[in-house]
Amino acid sequence: FSFRKLWAFTGPGFLMSIAYLDPGNIESDLQSGAVAGFKLLWVLLLATVIGLLLQRLAARLGVVTGLHLAEVCNRQYQKFPRIILWLMVELAIIGSDMQEVIGSAIAINLLSVGRIPLWGGVLITIADTFVFLFLDKYGLRKLEAFFGLLITIMALTFGYEYVTVKPNQGKLLQGLFIPSCQDCGTPQLEQAVGIVGAVIMPHNMYLHSALVKSRQVNRADKREVREANKYFFIESCIALFVSFIINIFVVTVFAEAFFNKTNADVNQVCANSSSPHSSLFPNNNETLEVDIYKGGVVLGCYFGPAALYIWAVGILAAGQSSTMTGTYSGQFVMEGFLNLRWSRFARVLLTRSIAVTPTLFVAIFQDVEHLTGMNDFLNVLMSLQLPFALIPVLTFTSLPSVMRDFANGLFWKVAGGLLILLICCINMYFVVAYVMSLNHLGLYIGAAVLSVIYLSFVAYLTWLCLIALGASFLACG
Repeated sequence: FSFRKLWAFTGPGFLMSIAYLDPGNIESDLQSGAVAGFKLLWVLLLATVIGLLLQRLAARLGVVTGLHLAEVCNRQYQKFPRIILWLMVELAIIGSDMQEVIGSAIAINLLSVGRIPLWGGVLITIADTFVFLFLDKYGLRKLEAFFGLLITIMALTFGYEYVTVKPNQGKLLQGLFIPSCQDCGTPQLEQAVGIVGAVIMPHNMYLHSALVKSRQVNRADKREVREANKYFFIESCIALFVSFIINIFVVTVFAEAFFNKTNADVNQVCANSSSPHSSLFPNNNETLEVDIYKGGVVLGCYFGPAALYIWAVGILAAGQSSTMTGTYSGQFVMEGFLNLRWSRFARVLLTRSIAVTPTLFVAIFQDVEHLTGMNDFLNVLMSLQLPFALIPVLTFTSLPSVMRDFANGLFWKVAGGLLILLICCINMYFVVAYVMSLNHLGLYIGAAVLSVIYLSFVAYLTWLCLIALGASFLACG
């Protein structure tokens, strides 16, 4: 083992870990703390470990083949399924990007004390494109260092909130290592499902398999490939441990300070602290519901204006970093599936425009206080796209024709298949619960029709995956 070699391979895992710290994840964390207290920390730990194991498969694919997941899909799938797969992944990237841009815009709104409206924050966030291009021109290591800086800012800002609130350490350890949820009902169950959906992101598989290609590896030398796989896995472990600690900060802050609080409790404290936002919380005994915006407000009411502004800085760092990794994902996916060879500026401009245009419309027609419904819809959208990343990555890492001597063994085939089945079932529950909550017959019928088409395509990908896993009797036609 060499620390010098580990340093040489350090970078891709931290860029990948940004997806575990995007505004959608932060919102899921704070809602988990406010709704269930410390009881769901073990779900966050389990989801992060599962995410690490799946990211390992994506990284190995890139290291061994020298191709990222989108390029392998382009070579291995037939034209029609390949186009559908590309559209599904683009939908996931757009949904994720909308959350990230909106998160940045909310942070800008909080920092400007409401002077910059949501649409203004979105326009400012579009400048990410030019920051991305400017840094990328100076080499990937510079860009990786910048992302490291943003992760450090998140650790410091959310760590400040953690130190200020002083969560109960005994409850923290109990929630983390004892898998139970006493007195939990439907809201807590839905929150647990939401944690898994927020942590494991479909486009992140495509991103990680592409980022590892930035390191020179002699693929003709098995020892060198094996060594690269080892160091990339160690680096991913470190990166996801850091992101996990930051997520713990957010969950425990809201678990300690706002679990079992009512709107009336918060309204009274905000009024006493002369907060201009006290009208956000009606004076009733309903349980407090928070999102990124309201979360910052209640922190400001309880722990002073500094807590609000430091929270906003952390959210801004999360939004800025994840929008840039989203841009990278869009670029790799478009290159791989469509085999496009555009200039970097043209590719980035197109992928950013696809994501930012619907976000701008949402920002213009929605105010900053009523975005939780849109965030729930985007989480459902990304949950639906998850099989279109997880099934291909298991399929191709199990094929000896693609991975040669590094194809998955029996353990990884079985474990990977079971993990993907578990995650897809959990996310399907989340989607069904969301559709049922809409209470509209027309939407039920539309959802049923789309479900048939969706499940047919998932069944097709699963059929090919089972053949790759060794069920050769299915290889007919």
